[in-house]
Amino acid sequence: MKIILTHEVSNLGTPGDVVEVKDGYGRNFLLPKGYAIRWTKGAEKQVTVIKRARDAREIRDLGQANEVKDQLAQLKVSLSARSGNGGRLFGSITPSEIVDAVKAAGGPLLDRRRLELPGQIKTTGAHQVKVKLHPEVTATFPVNVVGAK
Repeated sequence: MKIILTHEVSNLGTPGDVVEVKDGYGRNFLLPKGYAIRWTKGAEKQVTVIKRARDAREIRDLGQANEVKDQLAQLKVSLSARSGNGGRLFGSITPSEIVDAVKAAGGPLLDRRRLELPGQIKTTGAHQVKVKLHPEVTATFPVNVVGAK
């Protein structure tokens, strides 16, 4: 089955890529979740629009990715969340909250979908968060979660 990706899918591609997948994977997972659309000649024209939007928010090259990685390494990112006894949070920290905290700390604007959390962050303290900046560059930075009553 030939499809056009509308979202980034791990080990498959990025938005705007035309890929060939097994029928069941496309029909039962990618299409219903909205991660892809069926390939047609008309849909092929939409690929340029999708790629243009992706290029606007994507890190351009390896050099820029390394610069952003250095910026992230120097940041002190801190989040405040309601917590109970023992440092356990009411809820968990979301990727959107981390992106907002990085921006508030003076860091670069990140895409929340590129964050790789070490499971759910449900406790106070320091946590390591990975972000895939470029196919060849992955940055790791600490996020300190502070409990608030």
